[in-house]
Amino acid sequence: MAFTLQIGDRAPDFSLPATDGKTCALADFAGSAALVVVFSCNHCPYVIGSEDRMNAFAADYAPRGVAMIAINSNETENHPDDSFEHMVTRAAQRKFRFVYARDGDQSVALAYGALRTPHYFLFDADRRLRYTGRMDDDPRTAANARTRELRDAADAVLAGSAVPVELTNPIGCNVKWAGRDAHWMPPEACDLVGVSG
Repeated sequence: MAFTLQIGDRAPDFSLPATDGKTCALADFAGSAALVVVFSCNHCPYVIGSEDRMNAFAADYAPRGVAMIAINSNETENHPDDSFEHMVTRAAQRKFRFVYARDGDQSVALAYGALRTPHYFLFDADRRLRYTGRMDDDPRTAANARTRELRDAADAVLAGSAVPVELTNPIGCNVKWAGRDAHWMPPEACDLVGVSG
């Protein structure tokens, strides 16, 4: 069985504390035409390099009915910068335009099969997975990005058409799993597609 959700799978439910002081659940996005779930964190340089693009995506697509939630599932014993308190500070400093929530027991990361930070999952109005992987081909440096897979996928979902590229490999740091080496990945969590990047 694949570790990561497969195209066509339904979005697993969740109920998580968010940096705005509320508890955020999948049902809270029921009115959205599409939903992006991105596994993120505070310290990863690939996430830091992507935050402006994440904010821009949220700003550009919210008026079109696309909701976005970032979930931090990293363990905090060895990565204290990813604590909920630091998340609250980060969200305020960076003026996040999307929900930022904490998956303290890592159950949501396991349910979705998150591989790296950032790792994007795009669901349609029926909450079926239509795209998963990267936002573009250079999460660290926006000026070097040559692709826009997440935006292309969102445009296709909103238009009711086929997503041009459904799978890409997320580019970033491994999710930091509790009790494991920082570079550990579940053995069944191979690349989503047969080429890296």
